[in-house]
Amino acid sequence: MKTASTCLAMPPSPPGITPPPPEPSPQPEAAGTVPTIAALVDELFMAHLQRRLGGIDGVMQRLTTEIERICAMSDRIQASGDVNHWQAALVRHRVSKCLAYYDMGSNRGRVELHSSLSAIVYRHVAPQGSHLGFKGRYALLEDFMQIFYIEVLNAFRREHELPTTYTPRTRLELAEYMAFSEQYAKRRINLRGGSQQLIVLRAQAFSRRQPAETSVDMTLVSEGAKTEAAESHARSSVVQQVREKMMAETNDPGDGVMRDRVINALMQYLKAQNQTDCVDYLVLKLKDCSAAEIDDILGLSARERDYLQQRFKYHVEKFSQQHEWQLVHQWLGANLEARLGMTPTEWGDFLATLPEDYRQFLDLKRQQIDNGALTDEAIAQALGWTPKKVQRNWTKVLKLAWTFRNQVRGAEAS
Repeated sequence: MKTASTCLAMPPSPPGITPPPPEPSPQPEAAGTVPTIAALVDELFMAHLQRRLGGIDGVMQRLTTEIERICAMSDRIQASGDVNHWQAALVRHRVSKCLAYYDMGSNRGRVELHSSLSAIVYRHVAPQGSHLGFKGRYALLEDFMQIFYIEVLNAFRREHELPTTYTPRTRLELAEYMAFSEQYAKRRINLRGGSQQLIVLRAQAFSRRQPAETSVDMTLVSEGAKTEAAESHARSSVVQQVREKMMAETNDPGDGVMRDRVINALMQYLKAQNQTDCVDYLVLKLKDCSAAEIDDILGLSARERDYLQQRFKYHVEKFSQQHEWQLVHQWLGANLEARLGMTPTEWGDFLATLPEDYRQFLDLKRQQIDNGALTDEAIAQALGWTPKKVQRNWTKVLKLAWTFRNQVRGAEAS
């Protein structure tokens, strides 16, 4: 299926395009000398372009680093006995892809890439059993592709260790980005019954989140054939904020100390709950490993990873709202002294939604900050509750507060 629409963040690749024939391999400088990856990349680019374009040094360096990493990490290549052959073949393949997009130019390259990827996922974006016509399916397809392009741009920045503000500027950089997008979309993810392209798995996950006959935005699902970009539908707001803060870099030493305290406390909590696989998962996410890398390292199928993510979510929520709620909320700037992260107006509106006993409960909890003698047992006695009910209702109040605050902020943003 060909679509004429193009997207700003666009990065995958076109199938129907015939790349230029690979350039001849450079001759070694001396007999028996094998050219380095960097030298071969430089040779192939210069033979085709005949000049050093703007941004070419960065493009060549990223290609060189990626190929070195792939060859070093591939057991099959390392066991082949001819690593140099695989390196040269991979260099020629990646450079020819990049140059094919360069020759097409920005507009044609974007259209061909969009058409290629849209054709792959067209039948996967709508829920099974739906009776959408072309227009309805096309609308879903465009929603999905916009979201997928954002994921690809984040993956490109992450895998090449680029700043979060990086955007391709030159024609060659855009060609590199589109070639990466095609390769990223078509990555094979190993499943129990075989393997599947990453973009197809993303489209299937997108379709499962659609209400019948309704189009909504896809939540980029962290972690599995899922990504970490945005998970507001799949995860509670508190879990989302905890994870975002954990992954964020900070220049504030005080915030860095708090971050380490929260991470260490969460690690200890998970270990105490005998959730060693959740600990491994957290460690890998903090290292910003991709979904495919986590699957490979932990030996997980897609279904096993989904189950692990659900357990991880459950324990992070329990940790954040019960076990170490004060530490987590202080770190997020949402403790009681800060009105659980709300403005004075939001706080007043939130209190108005609560029944009288809950408002009294919150007032007592705020008094507890400066009054060490006001224990939870004393609060239970004042309200006529049991200590267990105090704990249970406090968790409920925190959840209500998070939900209220994020609904208000979401409404303002829209």
